Amino acid sequence: MAKFELKLPKMGESVAEATITSWLKDVGDTIEADEAVLEIATDKVDSEVPSEVDGVLVEKLFNVDDVVQVGQTIAVIETEGGSTVEVKAAAVEPEKVSEPVAPKVVAEIAQTVVAAKTSVDPVVSTEDRFYSPLVKNIAKQEGISQAELDTIPGSGKDNRVTKNDIKAYLDSRSSAPSPAAPAIETAAAPKVEPVATKKEEVVQNVTPSVEKSKQEKSVEKPAEKPIAVSGGDEVIEMTRMGKLISKYMVDSVQTSAHVQSFIEADVTNIWNWRKKVKDGFMKREGENLTFTPIFMEAVTKALKDFPMMNISVQGDKIIKKKAINVGMAAALPDGNLIVPVIKNADQLNLFGMAKRVNDLANRARLGKLDPDDIQGGTYTVTNVGTFGSIMGTPIINQPQVGILALGAIRKVPAVIEGPEGDYIGIRFKMYLSHSYDHRVVNGALGGQFVKAVKDYLESWDSNREI
Repeated sequence: MAKFELKLPKMGESVAEATITSWLKDVGDTIEADEAVLEIATDKVDSEVPSEVDGVLVEKLFNVDDVVQVGQTIAVIETEGGSTVEVKAAAVEPEKVSEPVAPKVVAEIAQTVVAAKTSVDPVVSTEDRFYSPLVKNIAKQEGISQAELDTIPGSGKDNRVTKNDIKAYLDSRSSAPSPAAPAIETAAAPKVEPVATKKEEVVQNVTPSVEKSKQEKSVEKPAEKPIAVSGGDEVIEMTRMGKLISKYMVDSVQTSAHVQSFIEADVTNIWNWRKKVKDGFMKREGENLTFTPIFMEAVTKALKDFPMMNISVQGDKIIKKKAINVGMAAALPDGNLIVPVIKNADQLNLFGMAKRVNDLANRARLGKLDPDDIQGGTYTVTNVGTFGSIMGTPIINQPQVGILALGAIRKVPAVIEGPEGDYIGIRFKMYLSHSYDHRVVNGALGGQFVKAVKDYLESWDSNREI
């Protein structure tokens, strides 16, 4: 019998820990591969942790409501048999071989060495591709490297590699001619940790001293003063998600130098256009056409015009993102907010944007978002106008450097310039509030970006079709 350690998997960018909300299996229960063992929750999304192997749950290392770090062992599962890789490695004893080794034996030994090396560096999910625990386990057992797995075409959602995909690849690989035995390395090559992925451009930060001086300063947290509680006061314990969000917001304010720029946009043309086409869209698609996809399209265009707003900061370097993944803050039934991400927003037309916005918003309200739906964002938009606010000063969603707040659309009197002079008319207007990280985004760039969003909204084509 062998024992397998079930670890907390990586759940997305900036997610370092999760809280156990419930155990779905008890000690002694039989578990199948890819079957859920427990439920966890982060400040972003709730999800299940599946088993990567068949076996029996023999030990739980954490209780409900415990906080677990990514990579920590959560439970121990007892499986049938032992480690195939370890057995093969132990069976190889080249010093006892007195006869010339046949080419076939050399190839088998080389494949064993490659498999053993692959098991040392396990497959990990990246921002561009997510691998399920089951797929990772199969890759580990079959000696498939990260580079090799990245080449396998996926048939799942967002080109994910499924169990059937990797099985089909293994079948085709086993039927192919055996490759020549690779040379056995005599020394391990030094491991180089990349700063960014191949799809990202790394730019030297022009103000590294700001971050350096910040890291060198040790700020002691002042002792919390007790608050007097009278007989009629009610003491309410913060929820788990409330505690996580509170910590996340404080960390963001302490990380980024928040600065805001405000601008007012005339959205009368958009208001009248939507009023004209929304009923037809509802009859044809069975969905509402909201203002959100229109605003998302304008933000996406502005990000293409100003790519230095589509960045992240890592130490004294700037990571310039190639993909434009726009997050949109959505309200949950319990009053909290979650930020699902519209991936590759610049590749969507308005119809595609509307469908994606509605899908993410509906699944957010129902609590059916996947971990992949809330990771990888490069810029965020939040609609404070939903709650009646005309403007706001939102906190940046780390590790991004900007967030745009959309105020309520109001019917106001305005000065209108006409060919025969100025006059007073009724217009639909809204405020755009842009918060940005002043460590790397100066006032000119922050102001130009939000001005570009305004210009795209005000130049809306009233005859546009969707």
